[in-house]
Amino acid sequence: MQPWRTSSMGHLAGLFLLIVPLTCSRIWGAAGHSLPACHEQLEFRCRDGSCIPRLSVCDGHKHCEDGSDEHRCGHPWCKKDEFACRSRRCISLHFLCDGVDSCGDGSDEASCMNCTAAGFFSCGLSDACLPGNKLCDGRIDCKDGRDESGELCGWSQPRPQTSPACTASEFQCGDGQCIRQTWRCDHTPDCSDGSDENNCDQNECQVNNGGCSHRCVDLPMGYLCDCPDNMRLVGDSQCEEVNTCLENDMCDQLCVRKNDGVTCGCHKDYEMNPTTGECKAKGDEAQLVFTSSKGLQWLSITGTEYTELAPYLPGPGPVAALASNRTLYWARQGRGSIYRVSMDGNPQDSVLVMKVQGSVSGLAVDWIHQLLYWSSMENGSVNVGLLDGSAQRRLITGLDKPSAVAVDPLQGLLFWTQCGVSSKIERASLAGRDRVALVTSSIRHPVALSLDMPRQLLYWVDQGMRTISRVNLEGRHRKTVVESNGYLDRPFGLAVFEGFVYWSEEVTRSICRANKHNGKLNFQVLLSNATSPGGVAIIQPVLQPNGPSVCGHTRMVCQHECVVNLLSESPEFSCSPTETEHNKSLEIPAISRTVPESTLSDPTFAGILSLIMFLSVLLVGMALWWWREEFRPSRSLAEQSFSLKESQDPLINQGPPISPNTCLIKETLLKLDG
Repeated sequence: MQPWRTSSMGHLAGLFLLIVPLTCSRIWGAAGHSLPACHEQLEFRCRDGSCIPRLSVCDGHKHCEDGSDEHRCGHPWCKKDEFACRSRRCISLHFLCDGVDSCGDGSDEASCMNCTAAGFFSCGLSDACLPGNKLCDGRIDCKDGRDESGELCGWSQPRPQTSPACTASEFQCGDGQCIRQTWRCDHTPDCSDGSDENNCDQNECQVNNGGCSHRCVDLPMGYLCDCPDNMRLVGDSQCEEVNTCLENDMCDQLCVRKNDGVTCGCHKDYEMNPTTGECKAKGDEAQLVFTSSKGLQWLSITGTEYTELAPYLPGPGPVAALASNRTLYWARQGRGSIYRVSMDGNPQDSVLVMKVQGSVSGLAVDWIHQLLYWSSMENGSVNVGLLDGSAQRRLITGLDKPSAVAVDPLQGLLFWTQCGVSSKIERASLAGRDRVALVTSSIRHPVALSLDMPRQLLYWVDQGMRTISRVNLEGRHRKTVVESNGYLDRPFGLAVFEGFVYWSEEVTRSICRANKHNGKLNFQVLLSNATSPGGVAIIQPVLQPNGPSVCGHTRMVCQHECVVNLLSESPEFSCSPTETEHNKSLEIPAISRTVPESTLSDPTFAGILSLIMFLSVLLVGMALWWWREEFRPSRSLAEQSFSLKESQDPLINQGPPISPNTCLIKETLLKLDG
């Protein structure tokens, strides 16, 4: 063998023996100390690669060894129109200083001006406290304009900064006041400045069609609105299509128009009485529950049975029911506590579900999403919370004495009444969006709401008008079904079931019912001498049917579960993924079951592994070339040298020869697995 060959191969072997252990130790070290990937949303990666909870970042304490979690903390992490909580949560500025801990750590209410008195609203840090009547009045009083924001007032577009414009059916007086168009030029001044009686010789129909939705008829003095034959006039100026079924009220539930007549039917959970044509609920008889100064009391819907359910819960407050487990939710009038009690358990086992700000004037249960809605007159708000009381928040604010709520989760609709200066009934989505006014005229003091689910009608009792009326869910086809009959002087609670409306009345101390189409029919006093009767609820499973969940926005139906998040900036209703999609998202790639995903994705490790592969192939190739050149002359010498190499070369194991490349990968995998 030539000396230079021996020397060069010695150097190559030495270099090989030096590089391979160093490289393998680097790989093993990297594998042994590699950290798992940080959870992108929940964790923060320190510069040394370790993971800490995101809530620990910029909290004034070093949690990373290198202190990288406290670097760059001068940069805000929330948007320009958001408030940065100490808990790292971002909330809308409109939730700042509103008396509710929206941050979860109280930082949004710290250092706020004291606006805790009932009827006042805070403009935020170092700004004014406003009386409640200045909210949503069309004029900006807070420096940041939050008192007129669309989110607070439920307006889809910014309001003008002057007196709100009158509707098409109204006349605007010189002082900005709005009156009915039909009051103009009627020889009686209705505007404070008398401007409604000026220029009465003009043709009013030439200006905005007199506010009429269809035909405007000019008269020698004034004008009137007229409708086509298939429509009727509503509210002096608006025409709506005549609904034969609702106009005649011949059917309890389903109604199909055929030529000149109608055919009645019942929903699947009801059966029709062949004699009377009434739709009667299947299953057990319904039960009527009402509150009074003597506590929660139970009454059969026919008035034949009566008992005290929970005498230790006195007070004529609102009450709502969850029919699936026969649970009642109750609040004492003028108080801020909501209780839960089971009709089948021990009445003494009542539970305080939650304490709320202000008193509770109305209650409603969303049986699909397991939510509780309530109104508060003092706070001027409609609120929402989980049925277990673990979370609550204000949903709609700036209202004028909201007195009652109702909910239809199958349609994704929330309803409420206001009985202040401008009484009205409004509707919105379950998340408080898409706000629409349903009833704004001929309404004085609405105190209770109830839904006729089979017919999709909304009923309300008006203490000022002494009437019970109804309207469809779009605000049309209004009808007064019960007029003052001596038992509507001071009504409180209201419920609709089968063919009847039920209500409580304080002056006569009675629980009454009447035909839901025409209150003059089937009027009955179910119970008299009830001491201060209050809210009314009827327990029957058919009143809360199951169905596809409308998730937050109207007409957005979830095929699977609807997930509700009340702790975000605004209430979030989101459809959960299908079971298949959920399982797919949890599947782990086969390779990650052997090698941690973080190691495979580490660019440092990938580079080292590539270098080892390249060097191994290169050295093996050089060794084979040297062996071929060195031992080609003599076969016996080659065999002898091979035997020597088998016993001395540390890269060759005893037994069948194995590729160095294969050995390295296998050893690396074993090391990483270990």
